[in-house]
Amino acid sequence: MRLIILDTAAYVGEWSAKYVMKRINDFKPGPDKYFTLGLPTGSTPLGLYKNLIKFHKEGKISFKYVKTFNMDEYVDLARDHPESYHYFMWHNFFKHIDIDPQNVHILDGNAPDLVAECDAFEEKIKAAGGIELFIGGIGPDGHIAFNEPGSSLVSRTRVKTLAQDTLEANARFFGNDISKVPKQALTVGVGTVMDAREVMILITGAHKAFALYKAIEEGVNHMWTVSAFQQHQHTIMVCDEDATLELRVKTVKYFKNQADPLASEVSRIREFYAPPTAAERASSVSRDSRERQQQPTWNDEELSYEQIPDDSIEEVEEEEDQLYEPKRKRNTLLYECHICGQNLSRQDRLNYHINTHTGEKPFKCKYSNCDASFYSPSGRGHHMKRCQAS
Repeated sequence: MRLIILDTAAYVGEWSAKYVMKRINDFKPGPDKYFTLGLPTGSTPLGLYKNLIKFHKEGKISFKYVKTFNMDEYVDLARDHPESYHYFMWHNFFKHIDIDPQNVHILDGNAPDLVAECDAFEEKIKAAGGIELFIGGIGPDGHIAFNEPGSSLVSRTRVKTLAQDTLEANARFFGNDISKVPKQALTVGVGTVMDAREVMILITGAHKAFALYKAIEEGVNHMWTVSAFQQHQHTIMVCDEDATLELRVKTVKYFKNQADPLASEVSRIREFYAPPTAAERASSVSRDSRERQQQPTWNDEELSYEQIPDDSIEEVEEEEDQLYEPKRKRNTLLYECHICGQNLSRQDRLNYHINTHTGEKPFKCKYSNCDASFYSPSGRGHHMKRCQAS
């Protein structure tokens, strides 16, 4: 397993697109040899898709001999519904490239027999020779596709009833009306993704830092389905700095300084990425401003997914003394978040949790020529131990 750590989510989108481009071009697909690509939806891969479209328009890559298989789709949601994954993929990616529609495979949530649809999807993957590269994103609870906590780690494509937490999280895409959120979805299984010859998982944002910690530093656990990819022969996780906040310093250093067995390959896939120069770090433009400028944007008015933040939650105005009101539950002192209602066991964890909601990063690097800032003092501490400005 490899972990590629980049500065920002924008770099993750660019780097991953260049890696996909290189994999396809090195494969040299043709009429008798198609490259098979597994694809995700959501806000995380938008940067990947934007950059792949750019490379295609520049003539650097063709999708004429590429077959794609998407991870999931809602049940009983029309294909032309703005929140369907058919709509998402066609408007955010497929219509901008030269892929043959016959080579696009997305589960049909309106099929008369959903079980048969899932079985047929697995057969189509086998008929295509398996997936060469499966790309995925994860949620804050470590789920991949709709394989939520508790899913079997050898599961195949199937019908899944969505958890209440997922329904509540997805309500923001349906006018905050949870009754409009589909209650079921079709999804590839963890075992389906594990069968791919290579898996690349994109992880961005501090709200996914704990999931990355579970995936990297702890054991395989069906309550954190992303952890299953520790056992895959060729897994590559691509993350930004914010997503590493829960990792140990030595873990970060290890992956940033890969040993000789992987050095040549890591060098090959990193050849496109250049970290910010000292001049860029010392510029008067703050790091947060640079990140906002680098975030992928879509100018096409037809597109409805404009880099939607994963935790875009309406803030509730309350008195300041209510923010940290402690409660007791089973002899444990709990602190309730005034925004989402989640209970946390420690005051510092509550502060960190609220900062991730509001987007505030009050803890700045103490080195004068570094403008990085973080949600928590522990995040700043991890950063300062490896800060290049020290």
